[in-house]
Amino acid sequence: MTSQAEPSELPGVTKAGVTKDDAPPLAGPVAKQPPRFTPEGRIGSEGKVLNVFSHGILVIWGLLVTMPLLWAVMSSLKTDKAIFTSPWGLPSALHFDNWSRAWSKSNIGDFFVNTILVVGCSLIGTMLLGAMAAYVLARFEFPGKRVIYFMFVGGMSFPIILALVPLFFVMKNMSLLNTFHGLILVYIAYSLPFTVFFLTSFFKTLPTSVAEASLIDGASHTRTFFQVMLPMAKPGLISVGIFNFLGQWNQYMLPTVLNTDEDKRVLTQGLVQLAASQQYKGDWSALFAGLVLAMLPVLAAYIVFQRQVQSGLTAGALK
Repeated sequence: MTSQAEPSELPGVTKAGVTKDDAPPLAGPVAKQPPRFTPEGRIGSEGKVLNVFSHGILVIWGLLVTMPLLWAVMSSLKTDKAIFTSPWGLPSALHFDNWSRAWSKSNIGDFFVNTILVVGCSLIGTMLLGAMAAYVLARFEFPGKRVIYFMFVGGMSFPIILALVPLFFVMKNMSLLNTFHGLILVYIAYSLPFTVFFLTSFFKTLPTSVAEASLIDGASHTRTFFQVMLPMAKPGLISVGIFNFLGQWNQYMLPTVLNTDEDKRVLTQGLVQLAASQQYKGDWSALFAGLVLAMLPVLAAYIVFQRQVQSGLTAGALK
Protein backbone atom coordinates (compact mmCIF):
# COMPACT_ATOMS: atom_id res chain seq x y z
CA MET A 1 0.00 0.00 0.00
CA THR A 2 1.19 3.41 -0.81
CA SER A 3 1.39 5.96 1.99
CA GLN A 4 -0.61 9.19 1.71
CA ALA A 5 1.36 12.38 1.32
CA GLU A 6 1.36 14.84 4.22
CA PRO A 7 -0.25 18.23 3.58
CA SER A 8 3.10 19.87 4.00
CA GLU A 9 4.53 17.67 1.24
CA LEU A 10 1.87 18.64 -1.30
CA PRO A 11 3.01 21.18 -3.87
CA GLY A 12 1.88 24.76 -3.10
CA VAL A 13 0.64 23.94 0.44
CA THR A 14 2.31 25.13 3.64
CA LYS A 15 2.38 23.32 6.93
CA ALA A 16 -0.61 25.22 8.28
CA GLY A 17 -2.73 24.10 5.35
CA VAL A 18 -2.66 27.48 3.66
CA THR A 19 -1.71 27.80 0.03
CA LYS A 20 1.26 29.85 -0.97
CA ASP A 21 -0.93 32.25 -2.81
CA ASP A 22 -2.85 33.01 0.41
CA ALA A 23 0.23 33.33 2.60
CA PRO A 24 1.31 36.92 3.45
CA PRO A 25 4.53 38.18 1.89
CA LEU A 26 7.62 37.50 3.94
CA ALA A 27 9.32 40.81 3.37
CA GLY A 28 8.81 44.18 1.78
CA PRO A 29 6.85 47.34 2.68
CA VAL A 30 3.10 47.01 3.15
CA ALA A 31 1.11 49.27 0.87
CA LYS A 32 -1.34 51.56 2.73
CA GLN A 33 -4.94 51.29 1.71
CA PRO A 34 -6.56 54.60 0.75
CA PRO A 35 -9.30 55.74 3.16
CA ARG A 36 -12.78 54.77 2.17
CA PHE A 37 -15.43 57.48 2.18
CA THR A 38 -18.78 55.80 2.75
CA PRO A 39 -22.09 57.62 2.26
CA GLU A 40 -22.81 57.19 5.97
CA GLY A 41 -19.58 58.94 6.92
CA ARG A 42 -20.20 61.78 4.49
CA ILE A 43 -23.73 62.29 5.81
CA GLY A 44 -22.45 62.16 9.39
CA SER A 45 -19.82 64.84 8.77
CA GLU A 46 -22.32 67.06 6.97
CA GLY A 47 -24.77 66.59 9.83
CA LYS A 48 -22.17 67.71 12.37
CA VAL A 49 -21.34 70.81 10.33
CA LEU A 50 -25.05 71.63 9.96
CA ASN A 51 -25.59 71.06 13.68
CA VAL A 52 -22.79 73.45 14.61
CA PHE A 53 -24.06 76.03 12.12
CA SER A 54 -27.67 75.84 13.36
CA HIS A 55 -26.59 76.08 17.01
CA GLY A 56 -24.46 79.11 16.16
CA ILE A 57 -27.44 80.81 14.49
CA LEU A 58 -29.60 80.05 17.54
CA VAL A 59 -26.98 81.50 19.89
CA ILE A 60 -26.76 84.70 17.83
CA TRP A 61 -30.56 84.94 17.69
CA GLY A 62 -30.79 84.40 21.44
CA LEU A 63 -28.31 87.22 22.07
CA LEU A 64 -30.20 89.56 19.74
CA VAL A 65 -33.40 88.89 21.68
CA THR A 66 -32.13 88.84 25.26
CA MET A 67 -29.61 91.71 25.13
CA PRO A 68 -32.23 94.47 24.53
CA LEU A 69 -34.37 93.03 27.33
CA LEU A 70 -31.48 92.97 29.77
CA TRP A 71 -30.44 96.48 28.73
CA ALA A 72 -33.99 97.76 29.37
CA VAL A 73 -34.04 96.13 32.82
CA MET A 74 -30.64 97.61 33.74
CA SER A 75 -31.66 101.05 32.48
CA SER A 76 -34.86 100.94 34.57
CA LEU A 77 -32.71 100.60 37.70
CA LYS A 78 -30.38 103.53 36.90
CA THR A 79 -30.63 107.25 37.25
CA ASP A 80 -31.12 109.46 34.19
CA LYS A 81 -27.49 110.58 34.40
CA ALA A 82 -26.18 107.01 34.56
CA ILE A 83 -28.24 106.02 31.51
CA PHE A 84 -26.36 108.55 29.36
CA THR A 85 -22.90 108.40 30.98
CA SER A 86 -22.62 104.58 31.12
CA PRO A 87 -25.41 103.10 29.00
CA TRP A 88 -23.86 99.61 28.90
CA GLY A 89 -22.59 99.46 32.45
CA LEU A 90 -24.23 97.83 35.41
CA PRO A 91 -26.14 100.14 37.78
CA SER A 92 -24.08 101.30 40.75
CA ALA A 93 -27.21 101.14 42.91
CA LEU A 94 -30.64 99.63 42.35
CA HIS A 95 -33.15 102.48 42.07
CA PHE A 96 -36.49 100.72 42.49
CA ASP A 97 -38.07 104.12 43.07
CA ASN A 98 -38.15 104.43 39.26
CA TRP A 99 -40.69 101.62 39.14
CA SER A 100 -42.87 103.12 41.89
CA ARG A 101 -42.71 106.52 40.20
CA ALA A 102 -43.76 105.05 36.86
CA TRP A 103 -46.55 103.04 38.51
CA SER A 104 -48.09 105.89 40.51
CA LYS A 105 -47.14 109.30 39.08
CA SER A 106 -47.18 108.23 35.42
CA ASN A 107 -50.45 106.29 35.87
CA ILE A 108 -48.94 103.07 34.56
CA GLY A 109 -50.89 101.23 37.26
CA ASP A 110 -54.25 102.44 35.91
CA PHE A 111 -53.27 101.59 32.34
CA PHE A 112 -52.09 98.19 33.53
CA VAL A 113 -55.45 97.40 35.15
CA ASN A 114 -57.34 98.54 32.05
CA THR A 115 -55.18 96.33 29.84
CA ILE A 116 -55.68 93.27 32.06
CA LEU A 117 -59.46 93.82 31.97
CA VAL A 118 -59.64 94.21 28.18
CA VAL A 119 -57.13 91.49 27.27
CA GLY A 120 -58.48 89.03 29.85
CA CYS A 121 -62.08 89.27 28.64
CA SER A 122 -61.15 89.31 24.96
CA LEU A 123 -58.82 86.32 25.38
CA ILE A 124 -61.54 84.25 27.06
CA GLY A 125 -64.04 85.16 24.34
CA THR A 126 -61.55 84.47 21.56
CA MET A 127 -60.58 81.04 22.88
CA LEU A 128 -64.18 80.00 23.56
CA LEU A 129 -65.63 81.09 20.21
CA GLY A 130 -62.54 80.03 18.25
CA ALA A 131 -62.45 76.56 19.82
CA MET A 132 -66.14 75.94 19.14
CA ALA A 133 -65.91 77.10 15.53
CA ALA A 134 -62.72 75.11 14.92
CA TYR A 135 -64.24 71.95 16.43
CA VAL A 136 -67.30 72.15 14.16
CA LEU A 137 -65.16 72.79 11.08
CA ALA A 138 -62.83 69.92 11.94
CA ARG A 139 -65.36 67.23 12.99
CA PHE A 140 -68.62 67.81 11.08
CA GLU A 141 -69.56 67.79 7.41
CA PHE A 142 -72.16 70.29 6.20
CA PRO A 143 -72.78 72.43 3.11
CA GLY A 144 -70.61 75.54 2.96
CA LYS A 145 -68.01 74.21 5.37
CA ARG A 146 -65.05 75.00 3.11
CA VAL A 147 -66.44 78.44 2.30
CA ILE A 148 -66.66 79.33 5.99
CA TYR A 149 -63.18 77.94 6.66
CA PHE A 150 -61.60 79.93 3.84
CA MET A 151 -63.41 83.07 4.99
CA PHE A 152 -61.63 82.70 8.34
CA VAL A 153 -58.33 82.07 6.54
CA GLY A 154 -58.91 85.12 4.35
CA GLY A 155 -59.39 87.23 7.47
CA MET A 156 -55.77 86.53 8.39
CA SER A 157 -54.53 88.15 5.18
CA PHE A 158 -56.76 91.24 5.46
CA PRO A 159 -54.73 94.21 6.78
CA ILE A 160 -56.41 95.76 9.79
CA ILE A 161 -55.41 99.28 8.74
CA LEU A 162 -57.85 99.09 5.80
CA ALA A 163 -60.76 98.47 8.19
CA LEU A 164 -60.03 101.28 10.65
CA VAL A 165 -62.20 103.97 9.03
CA PRO A 166 -65.34 101.83 8.44
CA LEU A 167 -64.81 100.15 11.82
CA PHE A 168 -64.72 103.56 13.50
CA PHE A 169 -68.06 104.60 12.00
CA VAL A 170 -69.67 101.22 12.73
CA MET A 171 -68.68 101.43 16.39
CA LYS A 172 -69.76 105.07 16.53
CA ASN A 173 -73.23 104.20 15.19
CA MET A 174 -73.49 101.36 17.73
CA SER A 175 -72.33 103.63 20.62
CA LEU A 176 -69.28 101.41 21.27
CA LEU A 177 -66.56 104.05 20.98
CA ASN A 178 -64.49 104.70 24.12
CA THR A 179 -65.94 101.67 25.90
CA PHE A 180 -64.24 98.58 27.26
CA HIS A 181 -66.83 96.16 25.86
CA GLY A 182 -66.51 97.71 22.39
CA LEU A 183 -62.74 97.28 22.44
CA ILE A 184 -63.15 93.70 23.71
CA LEU A 185 -65.45 92.83 20.79
CA VAL A 186 -62.96 94.27 18.30
CA TYR A 187 -60.10 92.32 19.85
CA ILE A 188 -62.13 89.10 19.61
CA ALA A 189 -62.94 89.69 15.95
CA TYR A 190 -59.30 90.59 15.27
CA SER A 191 -57.97 87.35 16.82
CA LEU A 192 -60.60 84.84 15.65
CA PRO A 193 -59.19 84.06 12.14
CA PHE A 194 -55.82 82.85 13.40
CA THR A 195 -57.42 80.99 16.32
CA VAL A 196 -59.83 79.08 14.07
CA PHE A 197 -57.11 78.32 11.53
CA PHE A 198 -54.74 76.95 14.17
CA LEU A 199 -57.26 74.96 16.20
CA THR A 200 -58.97 73.42 13.16
CA SER A 201 -55.74 71.67 12.23
CA PHE A 202 -55.20 70.68 15.86
CA PHE A 203 -58.67 69.16 16.35
CA LYS A 204 -58.14 67.03 13.24
CA THR A 205 -55.17 65.34 14.92
CA LEU A 206 -57.20 64.22 17.95
CA PRO A 207 -58.58 60.64 17.87
CA THR A 208 -62.23 60.33 16.93
CA SER A 209 -62.73 57.11 18.91
CA VAL A 210 -62.89 58.97 22.24
CA ALA A 211 -65.62 61.32 21.02
CA GLU A 212 -67.55 58.42 19.49
CA ALA A 213 -67.33 56.49 22.76
CA SER A 214 -68.73 59.43 24.73
CA LEU A 215 -71.60 59.82 22.27
CA ILE A 216 -72.39 56.09 22.57
CA ASP A 217 -72.46 56.49 26.37
CA GLY A 218 -75.20 59.08 25.98
CA ALA A 219 -73.24 62.35 26.12
CA SER A 220 -74.47 65.21 23.96
CA HIS A 221 -72.26 67.03 21.47
CA THR A 222 -71.97 69.97 23.87
CA ARG A 223 -70.89 67.77 26.77
CA THR A 224 -68.49 65.84 24.52
CA PHE A 225 -66.89 69.09 23.41
CA PHE A 226 -66.48 70.67 26.85
CA GLN A 227 -65.66 67.59 28.93
CA VAL A 228 -63.79 65.36 26.46
CA MET A 229 -62.35 67.25 23.50
CA LEU A 230 -61.32 70.51 25.19
CA PRO A 231 -59.14 68.77 27.83
CA MET A 232 -57.49 66.75 25.06
CA ALA A 233 -56.81 69.96 23.11
CA LYS A 234 -55.14 71.68 26.08
CA PRO A 235 -51.65 71.99 24.45
CA GLY A 236 -53.10 73.60 21.34
CA LEU A 237 -55.32 75.93 23.35
CA ILE A 238 -52.38 77.11 25.44
CA SER A 239 -50.22 77.66 22.35
CA VAL A 240 -52.75 79.75 20.47
CA GLY A 241 -53.69 81.49 23.73
CA ILE A 242 -50.12 82.67 24.23
CA PHE A 243 -49.99 84.05 20.68
CA ASN A 244 -53.33 85.82 21.10
CA PHE A 245 -52.29 87.20 24.49
CA LEU A 246 -49.08 88.57 23.00
CA GLY A 247 -50.87 90.20 20.06
CA GLN A 248 -53.65 91.72 22.15
CA TRP A 249 -51.36 92.91 24.93
CA ASN A 250 -49.10 94.76 22.46
CA GLN A 251 -51.98 96.11 20.35
CA TYR A 252 -51.63 99.85 19.76
CA MET A 253 -53.40 100.81 16.53
CA LEU A 254 -56.91 99.66 17.45
CA PRO A 255 -57.11 101.30 20.91
CA THR A 256 -55.58 104.51 19.54
CA VAL A 257 -58.39 104.86 17.00
CA LEU A 258 -61.28 103.39 18.97
CA ASN A 259 -60.44 104.39 22.56
CA THR A 260 -59.58 108.05 23.01
CA ASP A 261 -60.86 108.43 26.57
CA GLU A 262 -57.89 109.19 28.84
CA ASP A 263 -59.38 107.26 31.77
CA LYS A 264 -59.80 104.09 29.67
CA ARG A 265 -56.47 103.96 27.90
CA VAL A 266 -54.52 100.72 27.77
CA LEU A 267 -50.84 100.17 28.50
CA THR A 268 -49.46 100.82 25.02
CA GLN A 269 -51.28 104.15 24.92
CA GLY A 270 -49.99 104.95 28.40
CA LEU A 271 -46.36 104.37 27.42
CA VAL A 272 -46.72 106.69 24.42
CA GLN A 273 -48.40 109.27 26.64
CA LEU A 274 -45.55 108.96 29.16
CA ALA A 275 -42.94 109.52 26.45
CA ALA A 276 -44.86 112.46 24.97
CA SER A 277 -45.56 114.13 28.31
CA GLN A 278 -41.86 114.32 29.18
CA GLN A 279 -41.14 116.77 26.35
CA TYR A 280 -37.71 118.25 27.21
CA LYS A 281 -37.62 117.00 30.80
CA GLY A 282 -36.64 113.44 29.87
CA ASP A 283 -37.57 111.11 32.73
CA TRP A 284 -35.91 108.18 30.97
CA SER A 285 -35.59 105.99 34.03
CA ALA A 286 -39.36 106.04 34.61
CA LEU A 287 -39.95 105.37 30.92
CA PHE A 288 -37.70 102.28 31.01
CA ALA A 289 -39.42 101.17 34.22
CA GLY A 290 -42.81 101.41 32.53
CA LEU A 291 -41.47 99.46 29.57
CA VAL A 292 -40.24 96.67 31.84
CA LEU A 293 -43.58 96.58 33.67
CA ALA A 294 -45.31 96.16 30.31
CA MET A 295 -43.01 93.27 29.34
CA LEU A 296 -43.24 91.28 32.56
CA PRO A 297 -46.69 89.65 32.05
CA VAL A 298 -45.80 88.44 28.56
CA LEU A 299 -42.47 86.98 29.69
CA ALA A 300 -44.05 85.35 32.72
CA ALA A 301 -46.82 83.76 30.64
CA TYR A 302 -44.36 82.33 28.14
CA ILE A 303 -42.00 81.01 30.80
CA VAL A 304 -44.81 79.32 32.72
CA PHE A 305 -46.41 77.70 29.64
CA GLN A 306 -43.22 77.08 27.65
CA ARG A 307 -43.59 73.28 27.54
CA GLN A 308 -47.24 73.44 26.56
CA VAL A 309 -46.47 75.87 23.74
CA GLN A 310 -43.80 73.58 22.28
CA SER A 311 -45.94 70.44 22.59
CA GLY A 312 -48.92 72.23 21.06
CA LEU A 313 -46.95 73.42 18.04
CA THR A 314 -45.45 69.97 17.37
CA ALA A 315 -48.75 68.16 17.94
CA GLY A 316 -50.56 70.48 15.56
CA ALA A 317 -47.98 69.84 12.86
CA LEU A 318 -48.25 66.03 13.04
CA LYS A 319 -51.26 63.95 12.16
